[in-house]
Amino acid sequence: MNQIDTSRDNLLQMVEQDDVCVRKALYGFHRTGVDVVSSHVSIMLCLQGTGRVMCDMQEFTLEKNDFGILLPGHVLRRISCSEDFAYACVILSTGIASELQAHVFSHDFEKFNYTPKCHLTDAQAMCIMALMELLEAIALHDHHDLQLRRQMLLSQLAVGYEFINYYRREQDRKLPDSRPAALYKQFCDLVVNHYKENRNINYYARLMNYDPRYFSKVFRQYSNGRSPLEWIQQYVAMQAKRIMDMNPSQTVKETAWQLGFPTTANFCRYFKRATGIYPQEYKNYSGKP
Repeated sequence: MNQIDTSRDNLLQMVEQDDVCVRKALYGFHRTGVDVVSSHVSIMLCLQGTGRVMCDMQEFTLEKNDFGILLPGHVLRRISCSEDFAYACVILSTGIASELQAHVFSHDFEKFNYTPKCHLTDAQAMCIMALMELLEAIALHDHHDLQLRRQMLLSQLAVGYEFINYYRREQDRKLPDSRPAALYKQFCDLVVNHYKENRNINYYARLMNYDPRYFSKVFRQYSNGRSPLEWIQQYVAMQAKRIMDMNPSQTVKETAWQLGFPTTANFCRYFKRATGIYPQEYKNYSGKP
């Protein structure tokens, strides 16, 4: 059995208890082709082999020493990987991630949204692995003094962030004009936070202080021609599929309510426009063995 099949589900169960969950070697991809939206910050370092993933509907290739950070709410889809693909992973609890973002990640952290991965040298990758081992040792330490333990984790994570910030400095200098990329990621973040309450392009353009037509034009430059409306529809459809997959006994009406649609009919029409089938058809198909 694939090692990640037996350990991946345990990671999220452990992380809230231990603040940080570290896995120094996971092999292959679990559930390829499935959209995953985590409520945690996930950090990974590719150890060997190659893998292909989609992050917010952009495709990335992962190779040895590629380092990436995936923020909560963003969509990850594992596409494929080589037989020897392996990576190290750190998952942060919601509490410790909030503290880090408020006090440590406040400067330049959003650039990990614009370009979620960077490439490290062998020496830099070894330093990150050493940091992961230290985080694992702290996380597994005696839990009697939880406050001290958390402060130690925060301190080491802060050091690790500064290392990564320094390591990717040269990469950041080589990036082309990042305005379309920044606009794209700002839009993605806003949709992640507001898609249940509003799915209208004008709403998001106003939040970013852009004219809707200009916003759509710039957005298409970075999204291979996909319009903002198509992006929203695909994101909402991904979330709907995820909810239906996780709760097979839940009715379409309950899913519509959970996603913020005023009526079931409204949700069914929206889902059909985005996917070509109705929600009940998807449930019937995905529920087959």
